[in-house]
Amino acid sequence: MVGVSDGQSSAQAPAAARTPVGRPLLSLALASMMDEVHAHSGAVYLMAPDQPVLEMAVMAGLPRAFAAPWERVGLSSPIPVADAARERRLVWVGGEEQMARHYPRIAVVLPYPFALAAVPIATESTVYGAVFVTWPGAHPAEMSDHEREHLTAACGRLAVRLERAAEHSIPPHPETDLLASPLVGGMAGTLGTVEAARMVSRLPYGLVSLDLHGRVGFVNAAAAELLNVPVSRLLGTQLWASVPWLNDPVYEDRYRAALLSQHVTSFVALRPPGEWLSFRLYPSTTGLSVRITRSRAVSRMNRTAPPPDGAPSRLVTISQVLDLAGALTEAVGVQDVVQLVADEIAPAVGSQALVVLGSRANRLQVLGHRGYRDPLVVERFDGMPLTEPTPGTQVLRTGVPAFFESQEQLERLYPARLATPDGFAAWAFLPLIAQGRPVGTCVLSYAEPHPFPTEERAVMTSMAGLIAQALERALLYDAKHRLAHGLQEALLPHSLPSLPGIEAVGRYVPATQGMDIGGDFYDLVGTRGTAAAVIGDVQGHNVTAAGLMGQVRTAVRAYTTVGQAPEEVMRSTNRLLLDLGSDLFASCLYLRLDPEHGRAVMSRAGHPPPLLRRPDGRVRVLDLAGGPLLGIDASAVYPTTEVSLAPGSLLVLYTDGLVESPGTDFEEALADLGRRLADAGDQPLDELADSLVHQERHHTDGEERLDDIALLLIRAIG
Repeated sequence: MVGVSDGQSSAQAPAAARTPVGRPLLSLALASMMDEVHAHSGAVYLMAPDQPVLEMAVMAGLPRAFAAPWERVGLSSPIPVADAARERRLVWVGGEEQMARHYPRIAVVLPYPFALAAVPIATESTVYGAVFVTWPGAHPAEMSDHEREHLTAACGRLAVRLERAAEHSIPPHPETDLLASPLVGGMAGTLGTVEAARMVSRLPYGLVSLDLHGRVGFVNAAAAELLNVPVSRLLGTQLWASVPWLNDPVYEDRYRAALLSQHVTSFVALRPPGEWLSFRLYPSTTGLSVRITRSRAVSRMNRTAPPPDGAPSRLVTISQVLDLAGALTEAVGVQDVVQLVADEIAPAVGSQALVVLGSRANRLQVLGHRGYRDPLVVERFDGMPLTEPTPGTQVLRTGVPAFFESQEQLERLYPARLATPDGFAAWAFLPLIAQGRPVGTCVLSYAEPHPFPTEERAVMTSMAGLIAQALERALLYDAKHRLAHGLQEALLPHSLPSLPGIEAVGRYVPATQGMDIGGDFYDLVGTRGTAAAVIGDVQGHNVTAAGLMGQVRTAVRAYTTVGQAPEEVMRSTNRLLLDLGSDLFASCLYLRLDPEHGRAVMSRAGHPPPLLRRPDGRVRVLDLAGGPLLGIDASAVYPTTEVSLAPGSLLVLYTDGLVESPGTDFEEALADLGRRLADAGDQPLDELADSLVHQERHHTDGEERLDDIALLLIRAIG
């Protein structure tokens, strides 16, 4: 342990002679802080050597098990002591709602009413650690000046002492946690005086004394009879471990809630086969006194007893929270998040309807809703200014949750709600906070008046933190999705021109991987009494591929407009790609159509061959001469091939996504496409195009489509 030296003699002693003396520094400093500010628990953390890690050195007032998940935490962890040490400031959490909002991970594990302050142990040059202390839930929502000043000064003095110890190479040694005194006595009937023990034994109800670890120190005969367990088997054990039907985490949770909040807590439990017992826990800083009586009727307000017949508990359990967290990681878009809340959270907390709200341009945005008979009741709030006095806008602006147990309670605070009844009788407005800022509000509605106990409020607010993270990701995904579709629509033709002698239809289907955007393109251009068609595929399905595709399509259109021959169009586009310095290549098929004379001249750059369906229904694959992919060889040439195009002929231009898929032979897929064209080629082009694309989607149903599809159908109509 680090010693506390007195006088000046030690300062004059040789360094080698200095040894730890006196009393344990950390324990005494913590005890003094807690006593001065009337805190009931606390802990000292010290920085680990050469690591950005805080390690708990000593704890007081509660068993260390209460803080077991945080005995060793990273300096970047989202917990108060880490924030205090990292940011060198006092961190104040005024109650369970603030804890749930700012530190949801702690609120999920400790959803109880208590206040907490975390203070850095630091000098001007060095951070040595941090201290936290807690108060019962009855503590005011704000710290007093005395508490703030005393804790800050005490941690400053402790930092100076640790600095001096470090200068003298005196490392802090382990210290014993400060808890209440051990169990008193070892036999039943020992409680102060003999007469007091006799008095307690005559009481008609059970009395049990528990220490801070939950171990039984005293039990009277009435309690042993009610529990149906001998006194000898109860003493020195934890109550929920000695009584089989109390061996449920929900009962241990009540003990933890009473100790941490220092509030009287109660619950009922079913003693098999059918006897209900009532337990009332009276906490102090040294332990708990438990009163046990028979309960003739289970209190309606009790929400902690396990329901009979194996029915699930109404409150969300830790396992449900973990399941929800896992499910939320799979939610992609905003509507996925809304549906998940409707399927998983609303039933767990007994809600019959929900709304998820967001904001855009300082106006309320209804992102989704479920359970409302009249959607207009909800949708009328869409576009409302955030300055309007409604609970939804208030929670979204401030990030503070709001709970209304009845319609009267809501309308008393928000009279404007009288004009917009939604048919429900209670509401929970949960702020969805991600990265420290509100991203939305989740509104849970109840058909009947609904009380919101402290534990339920804390759990719901904590779940809102998980929803917020998923919603933020979903909003970003939807924004990228809209951007991708907008970009793709801008790069592809909105419609194909109507040209004499031909009929044309195009389709584009994005890959299911990536951003729903890609490098496949098609176009139809009218020029000087003829027409030009192009289809191509820039490798990749991302923004880079789409951007390059736009440049290629624009270049082909420009070279066509100035009257270049097909082979020149291909050579010019090839040089453009090389000049752009892109690492991507492109395949391309270019056609100059002359329907008046019934012919087409084609040039190909590494692109799949087109199909030609003749007027008699026969289909052939056009094996065209061609050159390499565009963007590879500056000296490449692209020879042309002339094809007869009689009226009624149908040209099918496509990208490889239409015929290529994992495990499929290209030749077989091409033959299958030819058979489908032979059978259905007389259909109107719109129906035929939809049929071909739908058929490909059907083939890959349940699997990810790895490539884009572009399709261009051209029919000579004479």
